[in-house]
Amino acid sequence: MKTHQLPNDAPYSDNQRAWLGGFFAGLHSQLVQNSSNAQTARTIHILYGSQTGTAESVARDAVKVAKAHGLNPVIKSMDEVDADALTKMETLLIVTSTYGEGEMPDNAQVLWSAVKADSMAKLENLQFAVLALGDTSYDLFCQAGIDWDNRLAELGATRLQTRVDCDVEFEEPAEEWIRTVMPKLGGGIMSISGTLPELGFSIEMSEEPQYNRKNPFPAKLLVNRLVTAENSSKETRHYEISIAGSGLSYEAGDALCVVPTNCPDLVADILKAIKCDGDEIINGVSLREALQNQFEIKTPSKELLQEIATRSGNQELNNVLNDKEALSNYLWGRDTLDLLLQNPSVEFSAAEFVALLKPLQHRAYSISSSGKANPETVHLTVASVRYNAFDRQHKGVCSTFLADLTNDMTEIRCFFTPNKVFRVPDNNDLPMIMVGPGTGIAPFRAFLQERQVRGAKGKNWLFFGDRNAATDFIYRDELEQMGNSGLLTRLDLAFSRDQAEKIYVQDKMREHGAELFAWLERGGYFFVCGDAYHMAKDVDKALHDVIEKHGNKTAQQAIDYVNQLKKDKRYVRDVY
Repeated sequence: MKTHQLPNDAPYSDNQRAWLGGFFAGLHSQLVQNSSNAQTARTIHILYGSQTGTAESVARDAVKVAKAHGLNPVIKSMDEVDADALTKMETLLIVTSTYGEGEMPDNAQVLWSAVKADSMAKLENLQFAVLALGDTSYDLFCQAGIDWDNRLAELGATRLQTRVDCDVEFEEPAEEWIRTVMPKLGGGIMSISGTLPELGFSIEMSEEPQYNRKNPFPAKLLVNRLVTAENSSKETRHYEISIAGSGLSYEAGDALCVVPTNCPDLVADILKAIKCDGDEIINGVSLREALQNQFEIKTPSKELLQEIATRSGNQELNNVLNDKEALSNYLWGRDTLDLLLQNPSVEFSAAEFVALLKPLQHRAYSISSSGKANPETVHLTVASVRYNAFDRQHKGVCSTFLADLTNDMTEIRCFFTPNKVFRVPDNNDLPMIMVGPGTGIAPFRAFLQERQVRGAKGKNWLFFGDRNAATDFIYRDELEQMGNSGLLTRLDLAFSRDQAEKIYVQDKMREHGAELFAWLERGGYFFVCGDAYHMAKDVDKALHDVIEKHGNKTAQQAIDYVNQLKKDKRYVRDVY
């Protein structure tokens, strides 16, 4: 390595030359030391359980800081390791999100099943720390992280530090966890600058876009089109949003996150219910503006529920607060305004009320277009949430923001969330099986556009359905055209209410099980998008049944087959 000398005619004083000479000498020594230490750096393993990519991005930031501390980080998805590999690790950092009702993310389920088994080996030589990502609006907040933390301790592993549970605003606690745990793993800060790297919390760490969750892009709406019939029991709309000039790009399978504003009518009704005029100043703006733009005012927070129960003395509400199922039943169809109207004795000042609210969050929608086919626009397929309950009309926050409150002059604040797993296969010759009833068709419309642009020769099979064919067959013309062109090889439809006995997509899977299994055997990918709580579970059960029956396998062999599909990332879900 070259040494650094300053020329005699350099424009520095003697003291400055002496300081700079010492700096370069120190720099040279440190680089030599770093090169030497790289051969003996302590290896740490970082595993992530991620459904949409957030946990993965945090894990990759942990890698950056680990390297700055002279460590040798090995990062892997949880579906890339097995239980035996854990027994050989000495240091393990886990970053995991929680999916659904306290469940492990899809890429963590196989490993977790092995780790929680009674036959799992002890891990007494392992040191670990857990960072859990979640959302306090769910009952089982950060449950996946809690389960990992408890189970590793049960197996004899030693905690490096107390688990940290992050809410939706995860950046600061996640960064603090990373910066706290790394010094406990030995070694000093090895970066030349003597400072830790900036953390971006973005999946593409080296190319973080200008527009992101903290700085949404102000997009413009180009198209708002009803795609269900006027007499349908549902309202589903197709949106096209311009991202021209943003510098943003996206892939088929990604999500667009939209930051809504609350309905002005709901804001007015809440102001009336809490007996405020809306002109009170909160966070430097009027209460009215704060409720419209800053706070979640539809779904009541746990803190608001507790305070209403306490102040009202409502016996029914108090009785269900600590019973998850009973509380869920009580809240079905109710929102914050309902609770205020049903407990009129409760009074709040403006400051008291907003202190009990959560920040207004973005809503993520699966993109229904290919970025290659539509580089300057992004398409969404959204069902507008509208229902009557407790003698008033209720509306979804973001779905009706898009449907009712936007026009070509409205700024739609948005950003992309990449999903690096939910992708069209790299191999254009492999078959794809897509199961997407209702608005679950969105990413598969994008997948088909993507395959068309690529000129892919692989076969494409779509299972689609909804309530009634006459009113709910969205994108019918497009799908029929794709079928006629040969792009869409098979289309199996399940319209549940068109006959006396309801038929669903999982029934169609079983009906054509032999062919479905044959596609899997030829290397086919199996994708699912839509409702996590019913449809996705029913489809998963049908998939196991098909493999067991047509693969001539035992139930356990079918489970192993599906687990291998997951591990190979050939069974991937985008469910919500």
